[in-house]
Amino acid sequence: MSNIRKALKERILVLDGAMGTMLQAYKFTEEDFRGERFKDYPIPLQGNNDLLSITQPEAIKTIHGKYFEAGADIIETNTFSGTTIAMADYQMEDLVYELNYESAKIAKEVADEFTAKEPHKPRFVAGSIGPTNRTASMSPDVNDPGYRAVTFDELRIAYKQQVEALVDGGVDLLLVETVFDTLNAKAALFAIEEVKAERNIDIPIMLSGTITDASGRTLSGQTAEAFLISVSHVPLLSVGFNCALGANLLQPHLEAIANKTDFAISAHPNAGLPNAFGEYDETPEQMGEQIEEYLKKNLINIIGGCCGTSPEHIRVIADIASKYQPREIVTLSAVEASH
Repeated sequence: MSNIRKALKERILVLDGAMGTMLQAYKFTEEDFRGERFKDYPIPLQGNNDLLSITQPEAIKTIHGKYFEAGADIIETNTFSGTTIAMADYQMEDLVYELNYESAKIAKEVADEFTAKEPHKPRFVAGSIGPTNRTASMSPDVNDPGYRAVTFDELRIAYKQQVEALVDGGVDLLLVETVFDTLNAKAALFAIEEVKAERNIDIPIMLSGTITDASGRTLSGQTAEAFLISVSHVPLLSVGFNCALGANLLQPHLEAIANKTDFAISAHPNAGLPNAFGEYDETPEQMGEQIEEYLKKNLINIIGGCCGTSPEHIRVIADIASKYQPREIVTLSAVEASH
């Protein structure tokens, strides 16, 4: 595990791009999602991308490989919706362990292949832990502000199951991402700490929030700095932001936290803002130019792409990142002492 901490000191690490964007290109049909095993499933399964780790493992494998070839150091498992809470939409709560385990196993196999070919550049697998489709700190019912669709404990239990399967499948680190409600994230972090204690392991944790609009706040109302403060009690490998905004709009929020923490800083923005059809138009070059601004300002340690990004985007980003030194991680106590 110390491998990734060592690599972080040496260079800016590159995270992969979007899994969903790549899967869309396959134009999988309902039959493809079902495969042989789920051909008689009672409800539609199209859109359940996590399921493809079981029914279309070769596609998932190929996508991971393309991102590594493009220069990624870290790929994310295909488990963004891998909790019982999110899988309830497809009545697939019972499959959660298998989905996470298989996704982790596929990703790890590809990572090991690339590490074997280039031992000087070890490749890592981040277990992707998404936000679920419920929120613990806000009511989904306008008429009943006190109502909650999910409790902290329900989230903790669901996340714990996901984390155990990802760890069993061989991930190198865990990525709690696209956090729009910090209370959900805290449940995930709590679950991870439980698993770490029970198994006596020290698995690195990346945490990535999402700023939902121009107000510069998360959906549950926190500014970038407030988000950082409210999760800093956990020993994180990195903290940062992903999704929601394009690279240029994300920059001020990275600036707000970069000099206030001794965690590494990560960012994986979208390829711009979606157009009228919900598609992302930013070219790899356009995105690369904006990301270069982060590097010039010494803001980040880990960089990748979210919605709309492809291996081409990651190739350009990796190329730019290789020309810069990573943001120096100074301990805050040292900074305070110097004042």
